[in-house]
Amino acid sequence: MRIKEQLKQLKPYQPGKPIEEVKREYGLDKVVKLASNENPFGCSEAAKEALQQEIEQLALYPDGYSAALRTRLSEHLNVSEKSLIFGNGSDELVQIICRSFLNEKTNTITAASTFPQYKHNAVIEGAEVREIAIRQDGGHDLDAMLAAIDENTQIVWVCSPNNPTGTYTAESELLSFLNRVPSHVLVVLDEAYYEYVTAEDYPESIPLLEKHPNLIILRTFSKAYGLAALRVGYGIASEALIRQIEPAREPFNTSRLGQAAAIAALSDQDFIASCVKKNAAGLKQYYDFAKTHGLRYYPSQTNFVLIDFNRPADELFQALLQKGYIVRSGNALGFPTSLRITIGTKEQNEEILTILAEML
Repeated sequence: MRIKEQLKQLKPYQPGKPIEEVKREYGLDKVVKLASNENPFGCSEAAKEALQQEIEQLALYPDGYSAALRTRLSEHLNVSEKSLIFGNGSDELVQIICRSFLNEKTNTITAASTFPQYKHNAVIEGAEVREIAIRQDGGHDLDAMLAAIDENTQIVWVCSPNNPTGTYTAESELLSFLNRVPSHVLVVLDEAYYEYVTAEDYPESIPLLEKHPNLIILRTFSKAYGLAALRVGYGIASEALIRQIEPAREPFNTSRLGQAAAIAALSDQDFIASCVKKNAAGLKQYYDFAKTHGLRYYPSQTNFVLIDFNRPADELFQALLQKGYIVRSGNALGFPTSLRITIGTKEQNEEILTILAEML
């Protein structure tokens, strides 16, 4: 058997240790996970009720077209139903896009550091990956990314807010970039953390689709909506673009439970507003801590923060793990002395910051 050569250079995704495993390994009764940017406040009660009603339908395949969710989401976003595509999380949408546009004769442009699945899926398709260093402030260097485009470029990835820095691309920067990108290049604007953004100059991207048919926006129900376990992401683009990439989507790729919960979650925007308010307060806890200890951090528009502790990140990660706190070491993210920490509840934040203060 001859596997693709490009797979030999890739490693499978390594998720963080499950809470139960950490409890067993270190003999702990309590473990707090602040590693995967999940919503510490859970999900809307409306979503839970919808799941209870749907539980009797587990023997039936889901609607492969996600018709009810499609209708509800189109109303929420004020877009055409045909301008939406759904995925098993936005991760699958990244895979669908790469599958649709990339091959050995093409290249794609991404930031370094950013969400790794852009590169991962591009490598699987055999495409050349051109990584452009992020700016000192943690943002995408859009001018350098633009300069890297040639006739074989198929996709440019813009993660805003960016993972792992939490920084964002301002409206003026994005508009200037889109106006200069050649029409044959697809721009993927990944807005997984869209609901958490509070910056006044963050662009409202959906109206940009009318002028830029080479733009697709990715969002998800995994973050602020608190439905990470159910894996529902979506893309918004021109009807023509969605029609072109739909054949690369697997049938029944979103579950009945996921679709039902997402529909219900959309009806509870008060829950989202409450989470955003608590998240902003949580971010301030980390900012104050970093300033007190003279640590550099990136101001974040997400539900996580990247802090430079000026010491090996893996050591800090392990020390926290032994005390029952799972975070993300920056070593694998391109920040070897930093930790990416998900914003938890007020109490969780206080607890981990007290431990970190002792370590410092």
